[in-house]
Amino acid sequence: GFVSLDILPLEPHFRSAREQGRIEATELDEGMLQLGLRAAGQRLPFLPTRAGLGSDILRVNPHIRTIRSPYADEEELVAMPAIPLDAALVHVNRADARGNGQILGADPFFDDLFLMAADRRYVSAERVVDTARLLDEGPLASLAIHRGMVDAVVEAPRGAHFTECSPDYARDDSFLRTYAASARTPEAWAAFRARYIDVSEAEYHAATRP
Repeated sequence: GFVSLDILPLEPHFRSAREQGRIEATELDEGMLQLGLRAAGQRLPFLPTRAGLGSDILRVNPHIRTIRSPYADEEELVAMPAIPLDAALVHVNRADARGNGQILGADPFFDDLFLMAADRRYVSAERVVDTARLLDEGPLASLAIHRGMVDAVVEAPRGAHFTECSPDYARDDSFLRTYAASARTPEAWAAFRARYIDVSEAEYHAATRP
């Protein structure tokens, strides 16, 4: 529904690309985004919703159409089209080698929906553990991802940095601001990339640890 960095309302590199017309964007209500992912995950062409009615969403997205209920109410609804993804990569707290993933934080966000909507599905985890140990730190409900959603698993400690992976670590606000500042000029981005991106994983961790 939005591209944010939490304490920064709008991701600065996304904003620059959008303002310069370097990417295509579709403006949606967050509920419509969720339904589009659900439709793709269920292999449906669309799912009906009231979201978007009476707003400019249909005007700025002429490809999104309405549909009339086939039942006695004959209500006009938005037919939110499926949003199939080429690939999805999500990061979780724990996973086993089979692809079962555990989210120990309070909010699973849309991770399961992204995986279900994608052709290729990858999970990275703070720690890969034996299947029998998946419930050591959280209840059954924390197993938000099952192996049928996943094609490959990799262990990647601090793999969500600079965002949070609660309760393993909090968001790194200092580094977040460093990243945001890199969008100001091409020179700033080049310096950021040289220090943090075009390096090995070990060098990245060394440069970003407090």
